[in-house]
Amino acid sequence: MSPSEPITEVNVQKTRRGFSRVWHAAGYSVEGLRAGWGETAFRQEAKLAIFMIPASFWLGNTWVEVALLAGSVLLVMVVELLNTGIETAIDRIGPEWHDLSKRAKDMGSAAVLISLLMSGGIWIAALWNKFS
Repeated sequence: MSPSEPITEVNVQKTRRGFSRVWHAAGYSVEGLRAGWGETAFRQEAKLAIFMIPASFWLGNTWVEVALLAGSVLLVMVVELLNTGIETAIDRIGPEWHDLSKRAKDMGSAAVLISLLMSGGIWIAALWNKFS
């Protein structure tokens, strides 16, 4: 295909309907989790979540507290996946340094930091409440 020819490829997922769309979307989500597992930070957070999510049921006194504790852990993992997606998309554009690429990656990293601080604050408050 020459640069002047229009791109005619259509994303097949856009043409699917009903259960077929849901089935394929679930497959893409599993592939995303597998790709995330290849990232050290996500793997560390997932391993911590294996212990922290059950601990949230022990630490929380109400369903709201359990939801905040477990939800904050899951939110860190979500933000980490989004950050990895941003970094991957930027890297696809090109390996050369660009101020906007750095800015996008730095903002994704800052989002992870904020989610970690929020989760840490929730857990510290819950532990303080339980043991003080």
